[in-house]
Amino acid sequence: MKFLYEYNRRKGVENETAIYYNRKFVHIFAGGITALFMPFFSSYWVPFLASIILTVVTYISHKKGSKLYWFQNKRDYNDVNFCIMWGFSIFLLWAFLGDEYKWIAIIPALFMSFGDGVTGLIRNMVFKKRSKHPIGNVFMAFVCIPLGFGFGSLCGIAIGGAIAGLIASIVELFEIGPIDDNIFITIFSSIFILIFIFLPIN
Repeated sequence: MKFLYEYNRRKGVENETAIYYNRKFVHIFAGGITALFMPFFSSYWVPFLASIILTVVTYISHKKGSKLYWFQNKRDYNDVNFCIMWGFSIFLLWAFLGDEYKWIAIIPALFMSFGDGVTGLIRNMVFKKRSKHPIGNVFMAFVCIPLGFGFGSLCGIAIGGAIAGLIASIVELFEIGPIDDNIFITIFSSIFILIFIFLPIN
């Protein structure tokens, strides 16, 4: 992904805009594609330990002066939150629900990776900077609702998964201090997934 940052900079794209593009591609490829492979592992410790390692690496990079400058912004630690919430959401749902629900366990991570990734790319293309404009949430819903429906259907909560995708697309708008959209997306979508699993709503 570093080459994409350097390419954009050579094309005259502003530094923060180039960083933001890269961060969203990291979301999609490092977060989303990787999450799709997690259920093929036999244990939830794999995503958990991987996320801990990446959390430490990204945090240290910030403290050492953004060695990963091509996708890190000195003003926020959202990439660190992304790493920890990616692993914790998969770990907690998988550990709590059991192996038969491990495809369900990756849904919040997919929302955060693919959904928020597309959201950021759309906003960046439209506004040329980081923004919280609702147009991004519309495109996020186009991604997350089908994702939630599809993966939710694997365990009988297709409608619940779709609603969780809609909720994730709404709460992405919000950030409160250090509590960023990565935290809101994974927590709220996990809660709604659990509601639809344990309550006879479908």
